[in-house]
Amino acid sequence: MQQLGVIGLGTMGANLARNAARNGAAVSVYNRTAQVTQKFLEEHGAEGKMKGCKSYKEFVQSLDHPRAILLMVKAGEAVDAVLRDLLPLLLKGDAIIDGGNSHYPDTQRRTEELAAQGIHFIGMGISGGEEGALSGPSMMPGGNAKAYQTVAPLLTKMAADDGEGGKCISSIGEGGAGHFVKMVHNGIEYGIMQLLAESYALLKNAGGFSNEQLAETFAAWNDDADLSSFLLEITAKIFTKKDEETGGDLIDLIADSAGQKGTGKWTTEAAMTYGVAIPTINAAVDARILSGSAEKRAAHRSLPADTNEQDPVPPPEKLRSIVRNAFELAALCTYGQGFDLIERASEEEGWKVDLSEVARIWRGGCIIRSAFLPLFQAQYGSGDTVAATEQLMQRFAGEKQRDWRRAVTYAASRGIPAPALSASLHAYDAYRAARLPQNLIQAQRDFFGAHTFERTDKEGKFHADWQL
Repeated sequence: MQQLGVIGLGTMGANLARNAARNGAAVSVYNRTAQVTQKFLEEHGAEGKMKGCKSYKEFVQSLDHPRAILLMVKAGEAVDAVLRDLLPLLLKGDAIIDGGNSHYPDTQRRTEELAAQGIHFIGMGISGGEEGALSGPSMMPGGNAKAYQTVAPLLTKMAADDGEGGKCISSIGEGGAGHFVKMVHNGIEYGIMQLLAESYALLKNAGGFSNEQLAETFAAWNDDADLSSFLLEITAKIFTKKDEETGGDLIDLIADSAGQKGTGKWTTEAAMTYGVAIPTINAAVDARILSGSAEKRAAHRSLPADTNEQDPVPPPEKLRSIVRNAFELAALCTYGQGFDLIERASEEEGWKVDLSEVARIWRGGCIIRSAFLPLFQAQYGSGDTVAATEQLMQRFAGEKQRDWRRAVTYAASRGIPAPALSASLHAYDAYRAARLPQNLIQAQRDFFGAHTFERTDKEGKFHADWQL
């Protein structure tokens, strides 16, 4: 019988422990607060073979060597604290799997430190939320590939189906590759959620859509084979939820300040480090930060607004179509930015990440699962990638692109913030432009700082005497 030890019985840890037990593993569990362990066993102990432990020593002794131990604790110092207590009790060949949202540089460091002691460290991104952890998440393990193979049989059983007869799990690459890919997954998640929020704002504020109409709209989009996704599915449901206290629509009672746990910020930092443009994701992170600046927003309520609301809004069905097409193209850009970042980091770090595999394992279980992913799976796959890329690019032609531009124009003319829709469009236009105005920036840099510039007519670095 396969064994798994789980440390940390929060929502995710508890459900992953239950998932493993339901898939035939003997599961040992430990939580710093003993009452949490006891409550977990009382509620779920009958779901499989599970043993609660009151100390790290008891926990380690309950598992046969070589051990597989899954950490589900808060990222950062908490992980290091558990490792300090746990490592003296382990033997060479044991494997520790960090299933939290750890920062990939921390995972790189821990992998090297534990390898020196003969302990395998696997940094594994997990996506799917509470439900996914129990019924089947998407899992992104990175680290020692040989060590992963020892735990792969159980983890594969626990993972979501990919819709193609496979499972949403794959060895990502050495070191921090698994947590890096999960971090970028979360960055894409930020971007898509912001695009949906901006679509909601356009339909509500420019089109006057009711919550009932919004629910129907997002449900219809989710029924579209080209657009369907988990985030669209839950967005449609959100607009139908009633508040138990007032009987009104709950969405209208939720404060407009969005939280974040850091993975979005880490994604923007990584993009800067590796020199990759991810404007949609950056805009989404900025939007969350701005939404949380309550005092500053309140202080600026009296800012003048000279909007062009005389321009007639299209009829509801037309506006819905315009916003739908804008969301589709901007969302495709968001996924593309994420894959670009993974590709660049993989090249620089030597991870050899298979982007087609990443797209495949995101197709089930995870938060950003959507109908877009097969397009990227094909684009980065081993088949006719030229045809796959052309199929993806065809989405951006004709009326859809014109609608994208219309949506951004409607938002700007009415003073409706749409930073992610706009950032996606501006990046798209920058990529397709034959010449960008940054030649002026290079001239300015050379003027005041002698930073030199390159020329279009000959090779080399040049400096001009701008004062003559």
